[in-house]
Amino acid sequence: MSTRFRLTLSYAGFLMLAGGLLLATVWVFLLRYVPDQALLRPAGPHVPVGGVFPVRSELLRAFAPKAAAAIAFLLAFGLVGGWFLAGRMLAPLTRITGAARQAGTGSLSHRIRLRGRRDEFRELADAFDSMLDRLEAHVAEQKRFSANASHELRTPLAISRTLLDVALKDPTRDRDELLERLHAANTRAIQLTEALLVLGRGERGSFAREAVDLSLVAEEVTETLLPLAEQRRTTLEVTGGVAPVAGSAELLTRMVTNLVQNAIVHNLPADGTVTIHTEAGDETSVLRVSNTGPRLPQEQIPGLTEPFRRGAERVRTDEHAGAGLGLAIVHSIVRAHEGTLDLTARPAGGLTVTVRLPSG
Repeated sequence: MSTRFRLTLSYAGFLMLAGGLLLATVWVFLLRYVPDQALLRPAGPHVPVGGVFPVRSELLRAFAPKAAAAIAFLLAFGLVGGWFLAGRMLAPLTRITGAARQAGTGSLSHRIRLRGRRDEFRELADAFDSMLDRLEAHVAEQKRFSANASHELRTPLAISRTLLDVALKDPTRDRDELLERLHAANTRAIQLTEALLVLGRGERGSFAREAVDLSLVAEEVTETLLPLAEQRRTTLEVTGGVAPVAGSAELLTRMVTNLVQNAIVHNLPADGTVTIHTEAGDETSVLRVSNTGPRLPQEQIPGLTEPFRRGAERVRTDEHAGAGLGLAIVHSIVRAHEGTLDLTARPAGGLTVTVRLPSG
């Protein structure tokens, strides 16, 4: 039986029960006190007219058909009225079910937009619309990400294929140059694949948490990237103190590495400065990475954390020609650790990236 039919039976049954209770009340408080034998009432000084009292059997014979008719009317009224009321009550649920069916077929643009007073159905419809908004945005982002990832991966693979075709057609071509270019193309494809894996892992949040000090991670990353900074004549400065957090040491190291490497390779061509600062607050630990560099338009800042989004001006070497996933990976790792990421353009040029994570 459908929910509407069960509600209809419930309404009709309730009316029948109410009618039965009413008849029982009439019997308990009225008919039971009527005598079952005829009584004569003679006329007297205070009784102007004599007569015979009605007896219980006669009242029952007169009352029973009317009571049965009333019960039958209540049954019919309960069924018809219950069917109508159940339909009105379940109409919002029908709309929600229709929207769910459309979403199940892949159509995520439909919204319920239920009007009227805010009751349980309205809250359910609003929650379902919010879920569809997030799901549609997530699916669109995944489609865009997949298209961009396919495009980025196709480039090094196409370069490798072209080099191999050229080598097959021209056996006299310099072998060392060919191997060097193939190595560069394959290295780029491997780095891009690893970045995609880290990005997906951060979005899933599938990692074990442990105590991590961001200040120690910053010092380790600085030592690792010091040769790159020296090559680009960039000064690295590490300031601040202990900044404990709870999370994945591997992912947090990748986060700091991406921030510092981006700050170095996006810096001025020479004599730039990158500052890494860590500090601990009451409930959060802060990592702040700032660099000198070209001025960034303010409208460009919000989109820097999107996958494969590159700045308008980039100063990069061939060795570190990125795929536009650095800040996207950072944003994913920060979200997985329930933190916040703020990007601010410096008035003199460059960028300041502030990461706030819950203290461990």
